[in-house]
Amino acid sequence: MTPSSAQAQRGLTASLLIGPATVFVAVSLLVPMAILFRYSLNAFVPGKFMVDALTIDNYIKFFTDPYYSSVLLRTVRVATVCTVVCFVLGFPLAYVLARSQSRFKNLLVILVVLPLFVGNAVRAAGWMVSLGNKGAFNQLMIGLGLIDQPIEIMYTEAAVLIGIIAVNLPYMVLTLQGVLEGIARSTEEAAFSLGATPLVMARRILWPLAMPGILAGSILTFILAMNAYATPALLGGPKFQMMGTLVYGQFSQQNNWPFGGAISFILMSATLVLTSVSQMLIARRYHVS
Repeated sequence: MTPSSAQAQRGLTASLLIGPATVFVAVSLLVPMAILFRYSLNAFVPGKFMVDALTIDNYIKFFTDPYYSSVLLRTVRVATVCTVVCFVLGFPLAYVLARSQSRFKNLLVILVVLPLFVGNAVRAAGWMVSLGNKGAFNQLMIGLGLIDQPIEIMYTEAAVLIGIIAVNLPYMVLTLQGVLEGIARSTEEAAFSLGATPLVMARRILWPLAMPGILAGSILTFILAMNAYATPALLGGPKFQMMGTLVYGQFSQQNNWPFGGAISFILMSATLVLTSVSQMLIARRYHVS
């Protein structure tokens, strides 16, 4: 068998292996998205539900109304803050897990993964109990004499941030851990032997080598935060709107499917554009392939 025929056979085998998954994704994801996009071009008439049309009025309505624009900006702000905080909190933990040689390492990894076994709504309900005026946090602060009156945390952006960070932090840690474990310890030891301080080693050696994991974890966390629904709905309350809750309200409460479809595609487009731009900028800066 010649090298070219062997390569062609490997390509055919790979195509056969990924073919079923590709077809499944195309049918279950792309087709519904195409239908939803068609709905977004229809017109909504109260009492008639949805009228067939080809109009961009739903998109114009979104971008010309300051309320909807502010919801999009709030969603981007919350997702950005969540991503930054998850990285700051997750990188040290991921580094400890990656470099740990303890026999309890598997147990530590399980503790990181364990919250993923609990649904977002259940975890949000737990935070509602903890952050309420009579919740564990306020009662602890009052008991320690640090505050006299309960702090209003529930139904604020701070409560939503806490909930989303708690949901997304394990994804950041697990993504970073996998990349950090692939960085040889001898690389760090060589930097230290040449007189580098821990901070310099982290900035000049560890950070660039871990950039693919940082990029992947940040994109994953940002996408999950942009599309969050249960946490903003429960911890933010009805007055705190993010794009996920806004889409749900249009479909289930207003029965405005054309406008809901338009909001969905605006959310998807904003997520793709922001993640793509950030990936290109970071890849250009650190030469990440």
